[in-house]
Amino acid sequence: MPAPRTSAHAHAAPARVDPAALFDAHHAALFRYLVRLTGDTDLAHDAAQEAFVRLVTTPPRNEHPRAWLFTVATNVVRAWSNTRQRRHSLLSGAGERLPLGDPLPDPEQHAMAAATRAAVRDALQSLNERERTILLMREEGFTHREIAEATGTTTASVGTMIARALDRLAAVLPLDVDDV
Repeated sequence: MPAPRTSAHAHAAPARVDPAALFDAHHAALFRYLVRLTGDTDLAHDAAQEAFVRLVTTPPRNEHPRAWLFTVATNVVRAWSNTRQRRHSLLSGAGERLPLGDPLPDPEQHAMAAATRAAVRDALQSLNERERTILLMREEGFTHREIAEATGTTTASVGTMIARALDRLAAVLPLDVDDV
């Protein structure tokens, strides 16, 4: 009985990609597309770079690397947009959520608390993402080791980074001596 026939392509290794050649051939068009998609040249640069990084780390399995690059870059932009929207939603709505059992605050106290929450939220937004992450993780009780792992730094540098972030936060969020 003859052996079953198999396609020559069935066992072929995925086609090798030449990232430099693909970059030369497609980067300008990908960048233009992303600028039009996002309206933000910095975000377009970052998304294009991420697409090419993924090309190197996880090459496409199909024979259409240009389509793959555009799909990856579009998905990167979508993911970043979703993350930004979630963060904005969480930061903007966090102060207004009160447990159902709490008594209603005095209107003046409520207004003052809302103004304080808004000032703290604005001050946190003035920090870069790493500083904000470090401070928020610290406030949630994370250890320096956990913070270092989450932010990609060393445990020894976390204390210094926290101090610097607190200094920057204090510079944009002056304390009222009567509140202390």
